[in-house]
Amino acid sequence: MQLVTLALAALASLAAGESLKKLDTSLTILVNNDLQGPSNPDADAVILTDARPLQHVSQNVCAKLGEQLWKPRLRKGRFKRSGSGSGSALPFSDYLKYTGTADAKSRFWVSSDSGANAVSTSGNLGKVGSNERLRGFCTNSAPFSNTTSQDTSEKWQISLEVNNQKITGFRDRLSFRFLGIRFAPQPRRFTYSTLFKGSGEQASALSYGPQCVQGSDAGSEDCLFLNVWTPYLPNPNTPPPKKSLRPVAVWIHGGAFIGGTANDQTFDGGNMASRGDMVVVAINYRLNALGFLALKDGKTNGNFGLADQITALDWVRANIRALGGDPDRITIFGQSAGAGSVRALLASPKAQGKFANAILLSNLGGIQYGTTYSRYYTIDEQLAVVGNQLLANTNCTHARSQVDCLRALPAHKVVAAGDARYLVVDGTYLTAPELDLSRKSGPREKKKVNVMLGITRDDGAPFIAFPAAGVTNRSEYLTSVDLPVPPEGGLFAVEKTGNGTLDLFNEGSRIATDGVFRCIDQATTYAGLVSGRWETVWYYEFDRTYQVKGWPQLDVCEPPITKTHPFGDPSKEYLKCHSGELLYVFGNLHREGLPMRDAGDLPFEQYVLDSFVAFVHKGDPNPDKAYLRARGYDATLKMVEGRDGKWEPSTKRKLALRVLDWPKSRMSGFRDEKQCEALGLGLDYYLKRK
Repeated sequence: MQLVTLALAALASLAAGESLKKLDTSLTILVNNDLQGPSNPDADAVILTDARPLQHVSQNVCAKLGEQLWKPRLRKGRFKRSGSGSGSALPFSDYLKYTGTADAKSRFWVSSDSGANAVSTSGNLGKVGSNERLRGFCTNSAPFSNTTSQDTSEKWQISLEVNNQKITGFRDRLSFRFLGIRFAPQPRRFTYSTLFKGSGEQASALSYGPQCVQGSDAGSEDCLFLNVWTPYLPNPNTPPPKKSLRPVAVWIHGGAFIGGTANDQTFDGGNMASRGDMVVVAINYRLNALGFLALKDGKTNGNFGLADQITALDWVRANIRALGGDPDRITIFGQSAGAGSVRALLASPKAQGKFANAILLSNLGGIQYGTTYSRYYTIDEQLAVVGNQLLANTNCTHARSQVDCLRALPAHKVVAAGDARYLVVDGTYLTAPELDLSRKSGPREKKKVNVMLGITRDDGAPFIAFPAAGVTNRSEYLTSVDLPVPPEGGLFAVEKTGNGTLDLFNEGSRIATDGVFRCIDQATTYAGLVSGRWETVWYYEFDRTYQVKGWPQLDVCEPPITKTHPFGDPSKEYLKCHSGELLYVFGNLHREGLPMRDAGDLPFEQYVLDSFVAFVHKGDPNPDKAYLRARGYDATLKMVEGRDGKWEPSTKRKLALRVLDWPKSRMSGFRDEKQCEALGLGLDYYLKRK
């Protein structure tokens, strides 16, 4: 989805925006972000500056940002307590002390009606000589953005030098937003991308870049852009202290390698960056045949989209400091085909050493449709499956140069000729048919990567067709959706609902979930631990979900509507389907304009986001209790301090599953192990293949 933007206005404002270099300060947006957006009356938002004299902060920073010194809200001469964490008198003071930015003696420039001009972390207002150098609080009156609009007016813009360019982004209430940053020049079709290097030009980062070519005549071949959300911009005139840099999460979208975009509003990184105090990056990469077609000519070797992802990582490592990020603390994460991409990056010699953590959400593999996301074709196999037919459909089979023939065609005609979406063993980006889960061969991490992965409980449901009305022939149905037919009433039996057609679909969903998602991911976890490649793996399943808008449009993936729950009652049984975790992970329920179905949606959303953020920060999804207290994240703190609050990792000695649910999450053993054995996808699946 694209936001409604004014392209002409964006072009006209290329040189607009206050220069951070001229402001000569770092800027940090602090806000008590409970994920409710403007619905939260206590969502104070301020911009923290570097230590400067009062006049400099007031006139050279706040005023030039179109703001003023922040005026604390007082009630009867005392501070109003508003989301400050641990009852602190001054909002944000606990967190500033937690990060080491302030201590009990610290004071900050503010505005007041009493003649006082500074406030201490304990909330005491007082008069300080105006030439003292104190950090200041500017207001942040920028509006919240949402899925349909964002205000990129010049008053909210900020310019900084990144990658030998002057880029102009903007801020909203939660974060600084730099959209549509080029990370690679448009490559010649069927060649590998190269890192973009600016030449001193001005560039707008106010609106999204084009998505990559995909179906329905959408997208552009000039599409290698990324988006950045950050709460912190370092002072460009002073090298930032290492400890001030935030961890970075690089999002790789899904879409079966044939669709999707970094611009999808489900993945907007503003809430994650703000609540998690981190930098979020979302990247585009070439899709379908333009991203993955391989030919038997010795040079068109495929994996162009995977190479784009690595080029984007190179850009992040080279430039993210200017946007507040730490290049040594990068987490790659993705869902569905994005998780398949993360798996491929773990396998790729070209990606080694470029990230510290990896999260795979709903990685596919195993049987049926999922196989090729975790096991890679040879070039000959890809040609046999789709490449030869694509060449025939484009009349390029007998061309003197097949690749030149394909280059001469409109991009959308190439994409429409066949779904050449497969990763291949090209000898450079992928050198083996699957991720090596041993320690004896294949590419080794320079430093062990922390791994987190998991699925939704019924991930496979949307990948099979619902039986036609009245269809109850079990064998015929399962065969028609390309699933094995296990003995009736055996391992894959499901609870009867009284609706034979629904029961049949539920059984198929269980087989598909096990065969395409659960078994392969549990086997991946087990093999990586047994071999010693990974010391711990943080494995999970979502037993509560909230489907994204418009997909998969299956009633069974939605909780039943009742009189007391007009938007659905998540406490009742429903299928927890593919993509149902995404709105929780990114914290975007309110931003998407979606209702809270019950009292659990908001605190569960907060807990999920906080857990994923914790993994990005330290390779462990257990949120730091001191961090939660300092930020006033009371709902998550309550869950973490509960009886089942600790998320235990899987290790070589014990396989552990975190069931993510409300009113409490809990630890469990792996699920459906016998069913996986029956499908030939048992825990030792990868160990037997060596």
